[in-house]
Amino acid sequence: MTGWQRTATQGTAQEFRPGDTLSRLYPEAAVGGFTRRDGFVDFYTRVNALLTPESDVLDFGAGRGQWAHDPMPATHLALRSFHERVRRVVGVDVDTAVISNPTLEDAQIVPAGSPIPYADETFDLVLADYVLEHVSEADAPGVAAEVLRVLKPGAWFAARTPNKWGMIGLGARAVPNHLHTRVLSRLQPGRKEEDVFPVEYHMNTRRHLARLFPQPNRLVVYGHSSEPTYMGSSVPAWRAAQLLDRLTPPRLASTLMVFVQKA
Repeated sequence: MTGWQRTATQGTAQEFRPGDTLSRLYPEAAVGGFTRRDGFVDFYTRVNALLTPESDVLDFGAGRGQWAHDPMPATHLALRSFHERVRRVVGVDVDTAVISNPTLEDAQIVPAGSPIPYADETFDLVLADYVLEHVSEADAPGVAAEVLRVLKPGAWFAARTPNKWGMIGLGARAVPNHLHTRVLSRLQPGRKEEDVFPVEYHMNTRRHLARLFPQPNRLVVYGHSSEPTYMGSSVPAWRAAQLLDRLTPPRLASTLMVFVQKA
């Protein structure tokens, strides 16, 4: 297996161990449950640094809470379970599966392009983890405006999304949306069909983000290239992807980490 897998003992996240490919190429994963290139740890460490026990959080595009159901190292689980350490986490999504998300105090189904059903200046943080790539060109300005509307002054929008011009973004856009499920089932055998959605890529470049979240808001964007788990289980394919990452300029890194502080 490429990422994390369940051992013979069932139950907690501590019972998961690195898969064979990950262990071979990133042996440090055996120490603490994460690699030196772990984008999940990078992103959620910063998210947690922005939270306090009094924080109200909106999970934008929360879905069914995939992370709460799937195998996850203890380090990842501890970072992602911030709903246990803040005042409340609520969520919205276009998918009815959000109603079953076990980590949300409140869940709302919101059709694409519709207003977020919460009052102005409600939240201390809005989270969008691999969501922006699914927003259409027509809806992107409204999504940005709604995110800023529901944030308190000085609060943060935190997003992780593929870079339109990075390797993942280029590859995803080369595959027609109706074939995404079939392709991902080959590259990521554990990926469930209900967790695959059409991609748009209209909020996925620095230029897009600067236009959608203009000054005086503070925009911080940086590129990140994680372990190439999207390359299946082939060690040579992983090595080729690692080499390509090393040769790629930072602005073309596969993932964008996006942080916007509302003025």
